[in-house]
Amino acid sequence: MAEEDKKAKPAAAAKAKSSKKAAQEDTGPVADANAGLPEGYIARLQQHYVDVVRPAMIEKFGYKNVMQVPRLTKVVLNMGVGEATQDSKLVTVAAADLQKIAGQKVVITKTKKAIAQFKIRENLAIGAKVTLRKTRMYEFLDRLVTIALPRVRDFRGLTERSFDGHGNYAMGIKEHLIFPEIDYDKIDRIWGMDVVVCTTAKTDAEALALLELFNFPFRRSQQQKKAA
Repeated sequence: MAEEDKKAKPAAAAKAKSSKKAAQEDTGPVADANAGLPEGYIARLQQHYVDVVRPAMIEKFGYKNVMQVPRLTKVVLNMGVGEATQDSKLVTVAAADLQKIAGQKVVITKTKKAIAQFKIRENLAIGAKVTLRKTRMYEFLDRLVTIALPRVRDFRGLTERSFDGHGNYAMGIKEHLIFPEIDYDKIDRIWGMDVVVCTTAKTDAEALALLELFNFPFRRSQQQKKAA
């Protein structure tokens, strides 16, 4: 039994160390998510959720408890830089632009394995990502809906087919120039990015209603408009 305990201790210690590291990586960006903001500051969309969205969701779906009402949990921004295989400095440039858009420090993403045919080495910086929560999340969505999306060329609305079946919505943006934080005269490349909005909604219908109340401009057919 003593020998088994000696073998079990290093394994348990290694497991605890890895889980602790994972927890730090997961909660690290969250800890300073609202750093630098005035104390007691409430984002416009955050107040809009309390005053308008939550009562409307309760009326539409008949929730018996306020805690049942779906809410936004986080927004994940991801920017891939395929050209980084030729020039590694491009990742730094893209990460700097993403940081301006998010207003929060970003994380450089690296490859896990080498793929010779794509000229990708192991542990190669290939993109950047950032997770927004709480106040910064609401501030970003406010800029996205009211300023950025209307600036998209030939914009006809967001598709309703990008829900994942669990209440989360993903959209792709071809040009990061649509965000007001980016100065057109100071960039030499245009980057695309993915935006994933995560909610606590259990169905896509609830998530759609939630995002519509946040004024997300979804593209609807004539039949859907008549039904509404």
